Amino acid sequence: MAKNKIIAWWSAGITSSVACKMALEMYDNVELYYLHIDTAHTDNVRYKKECEDWYGVEIKELKSSKYANQFEVIEGTGYVNGAGGARCTLELKKEVRFKFERENPDITNQVWGYEFDRKQINRAIRFGQQYPYTNPLFPLIEKGLDKDMCAGLILNQGIELPEMYKLGYPNNNCIGCVKGGKGYWNKIRVDFPETFERMTKAERAAGYSCIKGTFLDELDPNAGRESKIVMPNCGLLCEVEFADIPDKNLEDVINGTMTIYDAINRIADDRKQKKALAEKF
Repeated sequence: MAKNKIIAWWSAGITSSVACKMALEMYDNVELYYLHIDTAHTDNVRYKKECEDWYGVEIKELKSSKYANQFEVIEGTGYVNGAGGARCTLELKKEVRFKFERENPDITNQVWGYEFDRKQINRAIRFGQQYPYTNPLFPLIEKGLDKDMCAGLILNQGIELPEMYKLGYPNNNCIGCVKGGKGYWNKIRVDFPETFERMTKAERAAGYSCIKGTFLDELDPNAGRESKIVMPNCGLLCEVEFADIPDKNLEDVINGTMTIYDAINRIADDRKQKKALAEKF
C-alpha cells in the first residue's frame, strides 16, 4: 500500500508555522512548502531558518516562473485588484500551487494554518467546499488554537516573531499587499516609503487602484490611521472566493457539536443528493 504524502503549507505567518509543527507531529510523511515572493520582508529568511531548526526538516520553496512579485503582475497584466480578486494571488499563489498539484498526483492531504477563530473556521469550511480534492487538514482548528496562542508557542521556542508582526502588521504578507485598506497603506507609506511610491506608479500605469475609488497618490495621510488595520491573510488562505459568507454549519463547529471535516462533508453530501434528485426528474 502506498504511503500517504501530506503537504503542509508554510507561509511565514504565525499560524501556518505552528500548523506545520503540529502536522509533523500528528502525521507521517509530511513535506513543508513555502511559496516565495520576493517582496516579502527580508527577515523571513531568518525566521524560516529558525523554524527549520525547530522542525528538524527543510521548508522547500516554490515560486512563479512568470512573476517575482505583485508589481510585476500588475505591470505585466494591467490588473490590480477588483471584484474578481487580486491577480497577484492567482499568478503568485494559485497557479503555482495548481501546477505543483498536477506534478504531484500522489499528494493525499494538504495542511492549512486556519486558526480557531469564527471567521477563520468559516473560511476553512469554504476552502474545503471549494477544493475538496485537497483533503484538507486543519490542526489548529482541531486543537482549538488561535493566533495569540500560536505566537506564544513560537516565542516559547526562543524564536522571535517575524519583523512584520513586530512593526504592528496583523499578518506577514508581502510588503505592499494590494488587498490592504487605507490604514494599511498609510502605514506602508511611513514604514516602507519606496514600496508606497512604487505602488502609486504601478496603479497609475495600470489605470486602477488598490483601494476602491482612491489612488494612493491621492490618499489622505490620516485616513484609516485611527482604526485597526484589517486585511485578509495573504498566505495561501486568501484564495477562497465567498470565504466570508457564513456557512450554515459554522456555529456547530464553533460549539464543538460538529468537526470541521463533518461540516465540509455535509455540504458535499447535500450537493450529491440535490444532483441525484435533479437527474431523477
